[in-house]
Amino acid sequence: MISQLKGIHHVTAITSSAERNYHFFTYTLGMRLVKKTVNQDDIQTYHLFFADDEGNPGTDMTFFDFPGIPKGEHGTNEIYRTAFRVPSDDAMEYWQKRFERLEVQHGGIEAQFGKQVINFSDFDDQKYQLISDEGNQGVKSGIPWQNGPVPLNYAITGLGPIHIRISNFDFFKKVLEQVLNFNQIANNDSHYLFEVGEGGNGAQIIVEHNTDLPEGRQGYGTVHHVAFRVEDRAALEEWINYLPTFGLQTSGFVDRFFFQSLYARVAPQILFEWATDGPGFMGDEPYETLGEKLSLPPFLEPKREQIEASVRPIDTVRSTIDFKKE
Repeated sequence: MISQLKGIHHVTAITSSAERNYHFFTYTLGMRLVKKTVNQDDIQTYHLFFADDEGNPGTDMTFFDFPGIPKGEHGTNEIYRTAFRVPSDDAMEYWQKRFERLEVQHGGIEAQFGKQVINFSDFDDQKYQLISDEGNQGVKSGIPWQNGPVPLNYAITGLGPIHIRISNFDFFKKVLEQVLNFNQIANNDSHYLFEVGEGGNGAQIIVEHNTDLPEGRQGYGTVHHVAFRVEDRAALEEWINYLPTFGLQTSGFVDRFFFQSLYARVAPQILFEWATDGPGFMGDEPYETLGEKLSLPPFLEPKREQIEASVRPIDTVRSTIDFKKE
């Protein structure tokens, strides 16, 4: 029996500007930059990790900053929206006012499978959503950034459901249910809600069956991949051996230092990752200054001088800032 997935681990997207991305997530969304590092497969580009106060698995949205990449196009066969959890319905009222004050493009408070949500987007037209945890059961959420600009009782605490558009719904449903062991628990017209493990907002995927839109095209403003949580290296090895039995080609074991991974493309432009809960982001920097310096895994340390010369400096010091919570 294969080890059960524990929910969403992280989402990785592409930005046109690491600087603007840092400002939006820090000052607008109030999420903590827990790691400023580089793309391990392209060491001249930044990889920024925004998460909860301690960088817990299931709370982080990460971004690649590829110089010169064209703007992506939203469409079908795309991971097209990332949700973030907030504690309550009251928090939704706070965020609607905050978005209006800070001129963030957003919709109104809506109902989605019994939960209150707000859809919004950033400067790249990257698609996001806030979802209320009111009455939510299942995967525990994270810890709001204690020193950030958002009042703690309204702050973002982790990742919510991942939204995927797909043209071949029947095939994708089989992948989710027969390979990844998700269960379909609801549907609303062309939208289907799946969950895994303990379930709840932190372990759900919303799949939209869409054959009308053109194929999405990856670029800045779009999602690169979504990762699911596995307990440890032993569980990851189970998945490494298990996925090829369904004909899925995988990356094999990949050591990302902050976690260990496996990748597989499960549909056109849909890349999934399996990632271990640990070691995490707290091992190489003090809690107080997490994410303020360029962090490199040990195998890249010999290239630090070369890397620091090739990536532009970004000031991410926040430990000296006294954020006003408003």
